[in-house]
Order: sequence, then structure tokens, then C-alpha cells
Amino acid sequence: MRGQISVLLLLVAGSVCRADDETKPDREKVERSNQYEVDDITVPAAFADEPIRDLSVDQAANYLDDGALGWSRQKKCITCHTNGTYLFIRPRLTSSLGLPSEGVRQFFLDELAKLEATNHKRLKSGTRPAQVIYAAAGLAEWDAHVFHQGSAETDAALKLMFDLQDDNGAWTSLDCWPPFESSAYQEATMAAMAVGAFPQWLPSIQDPDLLERVERLRTYLRDTEPPHEYARVLKLWTSKRFDGILDADEEQAIVSLITQKQQPDGGWSLRTFAAPEQWGGGNRAEKIRAESDFGSPASDGHMTGLALIVLQQSGPDCDRESVSRGLNWLKGNQRVSGRWWTRSLNTDKAHFITYSGTAYPLLALHLAGEL
Repeated sequence: MRGQISVLLLLVAGSVCRADDETKPDREKVERSNQYEVDDITVPAAFADEPIRDLSVDQAANYLDDGALGWSRQKKCITCHTNGTYLFIRPRLTSSLGLPSEGVRQFFLDELAKLEATNHKRLKSGTRPAQVIYAAAGLAEWDAHVFHQGSAETDAALKLMFDLQDDNGAWTSLDCWPPFESSAYQEATMAAMAVGAFPQWLPSIQDPDLLERVERLRTYLRDTEPPHEYARVLKLWTSKRFDGILDADEEQAIVSLITQKQQPDGGWSLRTFAAPEQWGGGNRAEKIRAESDFGSPASDGHMTGLALIVLQQSGPDCDRESVSRGLNWLKGNQRVSGRWWTRSLNTDKAHFITYSGTAYPLLALHLAGEL
């Protein structure tokens, strides 16, 4: 049932580029209001003690729809952690869950038109490069899994994306809100996945300057040292649709890294894939180090889902026992709202990371044939 989930959780607030006094040790039990609330959509805030339920794919899918539509209507922007993740992941689930929300796609088209009309210098600043990248990636996924053919809108989004590319092959990043808008490397992996989302796009390019920009991106991802182990996982994920950035030895090393970091309960923790000082230029280090479980962080939906996606896409040689244990963790840790808990790296007010922490598990289950 749309949006009416009877769980009270945490205070909604926008992230900032600094930790504030709501992020002190275990300061989780603050006023709990809604994570998304607009029109007929009400999604309660995420919280660590939300009860666990039996696996419900429908409840998880409703959470994704409600969150993406709620954010789009209320905040009126494309953001990596919610509607950006929705349009990047949800079209791939079409064969299991049915068509994604046309309303979210239309919102992206409307926002893309505004971005195209923005002064070019201003368009390269703030979060706008990330918005363009996520628009291109989401529209490309829609073409691949819903339209099954390319569209003029996606072509325009991809070309605008490369118009904003810096000379080094990456894009301007705020280095602010981990794990998404926290490094130029993360944004570059998403841009590369946008290119590879609909494989027919790249061979259709006739413009030599655009082709050169694609190769500039490839060089950047191949030769730039990922800023942390989490980014190494993203590099492996990206390499599955954007070739020439990873050799076989490095791929195997990353697969080994992932399996070695699996926790005793079968899940993975986002916090074990980077030192606190490596997230967002270190702007969250004090907050993360102050957490009561800093030395032994709990498994979470975001990293467990991502690890399982990457392992399963690494081919038949991946560690099947690790995958099986991870899938069992997902099946046993969904919350009554339909999401999987993931504690934010940024602030203990909103925990928007529970959104990708739900989208990634659904894709992992889909890849395993569990939906």
C-alpha cells in the first residue's frame, strides 16, 4: 500500500558538508519524523531498531517507488542517493517487478531540459555535473530495459554529460557526501556506466571529439588510483560494461578483497571499505570514529547488495559460498518498511543511504534469480 508504513523513525534533514552536533556518538534516538513526505506519499524515517520482517519484494519495490517520487516532488532535483539511484537500478528489475515509474523518468526529462538551459560555467559547478551524469545513466538504463532501443533524450543527456567533462577525463565533484557525491572517481564510474548501459550508443558516435572524450574517461579510470577500497569495488562493477579499465589480475584482487571483507553473519559493511579520513576528503571522520560500533560495524544493505552485485557479475568463478551467505543475509534482514538498514556516513538525521541500501539488494536478488 503506497507510502503508509507504520514505523516511526528519524528526523529528515539535508546533508551538509560538515558533521554537526546531531552526529555525536549514538545520538540516534532523536525525534523521528518522515524520510519522504509529500502529497499521498509518506515514508517514515529510517532507524537502526526498525523491526525485521519476512522478505517482501513488493514492500521493497513500493519503498523504491515512493522514495523516488517523494524526493522528486518535494526536493525537485535529481539526487544520487534517491531518484538517481532509482532510475539507474529500477529499469533493470523490469522483468521481475514490472515497469518502473514513468513519472520519475518524466521528472528527469524536465530537469534535463532545465540543466541544458543553464549557463555552461554554472552547469559545471556544485552538484550539477552529478545531476547530469545520473540523468544520462538513468535514461540509458530505461532505453536498455524498457524501450529496448535508443532515444533522442538519452543521446542528448550523454552528449551534455561529456560537454561538462574536465580535461583530466573526470567531472567536477564537491567531495562532500560519501559514498556518492564524495569523489570525482565515483562520478567518473557512474559516467562510464552511463556509456555502457545501452551498448548501441557508443558505436553510433561519429563525432571524433566525443569519441576522444570517451577515451579520456577510459584513461582516467584505468590510470587513476581509486581513493579507497570502496572505489575499487566500483571500478570492478564499471569494468563489466566499460572495458579497458581493469586487467584480469586486478579484477581477481578486487574479488578477493570483497570476499575477505565478508562479515561472520554473511553481510558486508560499508564502513570497512574505507578509513574514516578517506570518505569525502575526511569531512566525516570525527562522526564515524565516534560511533559505538566503530571497531566492528554492522553489516548493511548498501554494501551487502553492492558486493553481491559485483561478485555475481564477475562470472562463474566467483565465490558461490560467499554469494549464498550474502543472499541469506539479505533474506533475513529486511525491515518492515521494505528497506534494508544502512547507517549514513554523513548524518544521523535522515539515513538516505537506506535507499541505495534497498535498491542494491533488490538487484542482487534479481541477478540470483531470487525475485
